[in-house]
Amino acid sequence: MRGVDRTGAGAVAASGASGTSGAETAPRRGAVDPVKALLHRHRELCERAVDPLEIAAGLEAHGFTDRSAARYRHRDVFSLAEELYARVPRDADPAPEPTFGPAPRIRTGWVLLTLLPGAVASGTVAGLRLGPGTARPLVALGGLLAVILAVRAALGRGPLAARPGAAPRPSAPVWTVCLLGYALLGDGLLDAVVSGGPDALPTGSPDGPWPAATAPVVALALACAPAAWCAHLLDLGARRRLAGSRGLEDFTSGARPLLLGVVALYLAALTGLLALTGAVLHEDPAYPQALTLGALLFLARLLTAHRHRHAPAVILGAAAAAEVAAPALVLSGRLPDCGFLAVPVTTPVDPLGVGAIPTLSCGCAALVLLAHALRTLTRASAHAPVGGPE
Repeated sequence: MRGVDRTGAGAVAASGASGTSGAETAPRRGAVDPVKALLHRHRELCERAVDPLEIAAGLEAHGFTDRSAARYRHRDVFSLAEELYARVPRDADPAPEPTFGPAPRIRTGWVLLTLLPGAVASGTVAGLRLGPGTARPLVALGGLLAVILAVRAALGRGPLAARPGAAPRPSAPVWTVCLLGYALLGDGLLDAVVSGGPDALPTGSPDGPWPAATAPVVALALACAPAAWCAHLLDLGARRRLAGSRGLEDFTSGARPLLLGVVALYLAALTGLLALTGAVLHEDPAYPQALTLGALLFLARLLTAHRHRHAPAVILGAAAAAEVAAPALVLSGRLPDCGFLAVPVTTPVDPLGVGAIPTLSCGCAALVLLAHALRTLTRASAHAPVGGPE
């Protein structure tokens, strides 16, 4: 198997109009030429393809496996795709030997944009720490809006940008803001609620009656840069695997350790940033809460960028709902004869602390997304320029 040409997206996307949905069925008994029947069903895909790899990715997007290819007397999908490509009549001269597609380029624009959220978040925290108390509400509001715009700009270009047709669900950004808001104020609120409060509103300082955890949030904002680089490494590694693989199973077996390695690299970078921000701001880095949240957000963005947007929105929403429900259940438990409502929260909080709630919520959600990513992002069609299943 060789490279992915930059025009391969049209072939994969076009296959949706002519191909069947779901897995291909075996050719009917008695069919003289089963490959010819398959070519007829996917003629538009095969005619537009400029490389057999595009046909292989399109077939995989419709549920084809190497076992399915064996029913058509081929050892794998790539071999079948090569025959389909050779059978399509072409008016032009024979296409040159396909070569490995160009590697994703590192552009100054997206590199600088990934640094913007961390810079804005750091400036906001500095303004809250050094500015007068009367200006803190305005600084916090302005900083929040600036960080949201900076993150949106960072995710709009580069390896973290959604591919065509892969815009995130409208609810996904809302759940992301809720999760980050809980990382900033949630633990302080839950601790105050469990202790019988809260008795005052948050002041934005770590030593207030409702302390804000700024170090983890700043670290997550700074982590936009390593997240983009890790996503770039995933794209680059996937293209290399596509160039050297001979079958779909071969590509998947090599893509799994690549994906796990990228996630581990991102978590290592986030750990270093948490240690740095904790030391500079003299705060608890909250490693369990921040690392599980970082893994959840990183996996959700990887899936969205590769045209799998439904699962991230659902899982992000479930994690956010679990975190928001924690203080609500404790408050509801104060009602007469309703103390049982607080038991699901106080059971882990009493021995482990308030950090157990976001750690468990985001950790379980991240594991679900990791399992989903290992099933979807290790497919050849997931790394085609355009197209593929949602």
